[in-house]
Amino acid sequence: MKHIILAAALMLVVAAAVFPPPAALAATAAEEAQKLVVDSGQTLDNFIADPNLTWFRDHVDDAKGLFICSKVVRAGFVFGGSGGRCVFVAKGDKGWNGPAFYTSSTASAGFQAGVDVAEVVALAMTQKAVDSLMSTEFKAGAGASVAAGPVGTGAAVNTADFLVYTRNKGVFGGVDVSGAVIKPTGEYNKAYYGKDVTPIDIIAKGTAHNPQAGPALMSKVEKLYAEAAKKP
Repeated sequence: MKHIILAAALMLVVAAAVFPPPAALAATAAEEAQKLVVDSGQTLDNFIADPNLTWFRDHVDDAKGLFICSKVVRAGFVFGGSGGRCVFVAKGDKGWNGPAFYTSSTASAGFQAGVDVAEVVALAMTQKAVDSLMSTEFKAGAGASVAAGPVGTGAAVNTADFLVYTRNKGVFGGVDVSGAVIKPTGEYNKAYYGKDVTPIDIIAKGTAHNPQAGPALMSKVEKLYAEAAKKP
């Protein structure tokens, strides 16, 4: 009898570990979402400090929003895809809206040789770029055009909807995001805002707010844009 009770108790412990209660899942998702926001703020700091990204710092205020992936990882060393979690923030009528959460993945190995992890920041230069991220799925380069962002002072400007910058351990370049499939992460959006919300609610309508985003990310975005606006 004791063996049966012990076995049953063990099964309950294993089940709790494998299938945690909904409250625990929500807490985990909220914590992961908040960490992603903090990591995105750090990625933005890294891009601001990068000496190669003069154009980025001087003209970022022309963009309608920022799509930030703090860690894009290659799934395979030779073949395979790549992917990561990302956030999007955008200028609204009454200030900044976001972040909205996304996953990005691609079936192709869009990394340069020797690169396994990269940071990505894409400038959403047009309303078409913003609108593409309001859909349930978006393929980079298909609905809205994607191009590498200009580098250095006086660089020629591409008219693409998204201008993409990537870094790998402080080195400019590293991953091609063309063809990446980008989808909203409903689990993170719900956990972070405490209710079911979509990118349309968060970005387009600006009806979802989380004060923790302020110091972690949004204040950094606002400062970056304000400093760029001062430059001729």
